[in-house]
Amino acid sequence: MTVKKKRGVLSAQMLRKLVAQGNVKSMGAAIADGQIQPASMDLRLGPKAYRLVSSFLPEGGPVADRLTTSDVHGSGLVMYETDISNGGILEKGHVYLIPLMEELALPLNVRGRANPKSTTGRLDIFARVLTDASARFDDVAPGYKGRLYLEVMPRSFTIKVSAGLSLVQMRFLAGDCEVTDARLRSIHRSTRLLYDGDAHISREALKVSKGLFMSVDLSGANGAGVVGYKSKKNSHVVDLSRKDYYNIAEFWDPIPRNPGGRLILEPEEFYILSSKEKIRVPPDYAAEMVAYEAGSGELRTHYAGFFDPGFGYGQKGEVKGTKAVLEVRAHDVPFMISDGQTFCKLFFEDMYETPEKVYGPKIGSSYQYQGITLSKQFKAS
Repeated sequence: MTVKKKRGVLSAQMLRKLVAQGNVKSMGAAIADGQIQPASMDLRLGPKAYRLVSSFLPEGGPVADRLTTSDVHGSGLVMYETDISNGGILEKGHVYLIPLMEELALPLNVRGRANPKSTTGRLDIFARVLTDASARFDDVAPGYKGRLYLEVMPRSFTIKVSAGLSLVQMRFLAGDCEVTDARLRSIHRSTRLLYDGDAHISREALKVSKGLFMSVDLSGANGAGVVGYKSKKNSHVVDLSRKDYYNIAEFWDPIPRNPGGRLILEPEEFYILSSKEKIRVPPDYAAEMVAYEAGSGELRTHYAGFFDPGFGYGQKGEVKGTKAVLEVRAHDVPFMISDGQTFCKLFFEDMYETPEKVYGPKIGSSYQYQGITLSKQFKAS
């Protein structure tokens, strides 16, 4: 498949063409239609996992060349390999490399970008894609031909995974897709990108600077007075194949509202919070949340950054926005945040064409009407 003339994020129907023409292939089970999202494709774990001594980047050569077993002199990266075809345990705080089922033979003008799925981010699983001879994680060069590998480090919970499970998704892009600030303001005027409750945010109140800013909600206005959750330090294994299964209290501490609307984030603790605004992504656009803003404090505010077309919008604008869930970790020093504080930023991108399906319950999307929502493995509170 060759993409000509236009630019943008490739849609679901274009992803199917990539598969049909061999630009995306599977080393295992055939690629299923359920892997195709409105603007991305779920990538699946293969049957082997390698426990690594450390993370690495394969600049200058194939990833497979680095998968040598560590010896007495510590010259190899691999401590051991394990079979996860029917289920395997990935220990908290350990680094693993898992060859993915999918491999690529991209057109010369199509590149890829990977990101953890929402569920992966909400479980504090650090996951990023490697490609052969690359000096960057998660970015796939135009025309790349080769295998895909996933580096995985569970940070809060020990997890159980199996072959075929998806922890990450990939977008495929042609040309410069980024929406300028001027266009963002224009889109908001005609389509309303942000809502505060049921009221849209005025064009004058919109904060835009190389993306769209959003703030954190610490008001506790959800009826329960809970503003978020902090992961417990010691808990049982989370089986990622489970759904609506685990009791929240066994894995998470609820964070009650502070009367002053503030919260001190402790270094290296993991928090689930939510945005104050509700975001809408119209079907002709996709969005990505920036992972880290060094100038706004030593914290990371999102581990799973893709927002599909239709998120908080629906097919025809029937949804009046959905809150963004924020996966937050402070670094180095305790860091105080306040209700309504600017906290994260969304970049919008043009779709190459409108996808035939958009984010929502009709395609099995889990988080269209979320508030402070944990991953789908936990029982609804």
